[in-house]
Formats: sequence, C-alpha cells, structure tokens
Amino acid sequence: MSTPLPHLVPSRAAKKATYDSETINPILDEALFCTISYSMNNQPFSIPTSFVRDGDKIYIHGSVGSHFIRQIATGIPVCITVMLVDALVVAKSAFSHSVNYRSVVIFSRAEVIEDYDQKLASFQWLTNKVVPDSWDYLRTAKPNEVKKTTALAFSLEEASAKMRTGMPNDEEEDLELPIWSGLIPLSSERLAPVCDPLSVNIPLPEHLKHL
Repeated sequence: MSTPLPHLVPSRAAKKATYDSETINPILDEALFCTISYSMNNQPFSIPTSFVRDGDKIYIHGSVGSHFIRQIATGIPVCITVMLVDALVVAKSAFSHSVNYRSVVIFSRAEVIEDYDQKLASFQWLTNKVVPDSWDYLRTAKPNEVKKTTALAFSLEEASAKMRTGMPNDEEEDLELPIWSGLIPLSSERLAPVCDPLSVNIPLPEHLKHL
C-alpha cells in the first residue's frame, strides 16, 4: 500500500506504523489469536478468536449457530487486532514506562467460504498453526462437521502494523537519577504436553515431541 488510507494511520506515533506485507505477515503468522470488533444496533462487540493467514487473507471459523459468526458473516465492517508483547520497558519514571510490542490492525469485511475443499483447507491451516503438523495425525474430519462450521476470510488489503523496540526513553532530567531502568523480556512458548488420563497408554506422537 503506497499511500495508507486515513483510518490506517495511527493518531499517535504514526512513524512507528508500516503498511507492507513483509512486516505485517510475520506478526500474523506468529500470533495465535486476534480480536474482532464490530457494532450491531449501536452496541459494540469485541470477540477474541483463533485465526490463520494464507496469502493475503486471514481465516477464522465457528459454529453455524454462533451469533458472533452469523453477524459478521453478513459482511458488516469489522476491525481486527493482533498484539505480541516482547518486553516491558521499565523507565526511571512511571510515566515513561512503555512496552516493546508488535501489532496489526485490519479493517475488513467477512467473506463466507462456501467451497467444501477450501473450507476444509482453512481448517487444516488453522489446526496445524495451533498444533503444528497435527492435522494428518488426527481423526479425519467428517463432512457433517465441515457443514456445521462456518469459515470466514478477511482481506488484508487494509492493514497496518505498529511496533516499538529498544530501551526506555527517559526524560533528559531523569537520565542521571540512581534508579534502575531497562527491559523485562516476555515470551510465549509451548511447554511439555500434559497427558489426558485416557491417553496414558498412547505414545506421544512425534509432532508433539518437538514442541
């Protein structure tokens, strides 16, 4: 996107925003969850959900009976947000504290995926994102399960990324204060799998051993 649309430009620290897919896509690929916000009948809603990116679209799914899914499937405008936190930025003053983060904001409308094979593929992409390489290990999806699930796609045409890196930006008069400042790194990682009692005699599959 050469010239970003006005609603994509942050009102503060606009210089931290970027609009290229080379920056946006890795953030979307790392994040497991997004928040989808919309308004119906003058009532705001904001729903967290898992998602996956393929090409220039992201995909979510949910039950055909879900009020949330039914509402956004009508094509109403939505705002989708993702945030990854890398560190707490501890300054010499509480008002100079910050966060090192990577975030994406997307303005879009849902596209209902009707084709069976494309729906199934989007479920496979999401399953393998949440639990890598697990789709082929699991019981094959039943046609009625696919039928009972709605798949929605959202274009990334109107998307922007914003991020912060680095150390605290203290006020000049605070720089010599004998107060510790720096970073508290944060991470999100998959830990060792915990066995379901029903699976105590079933070997841990290879795709889970590598987590």
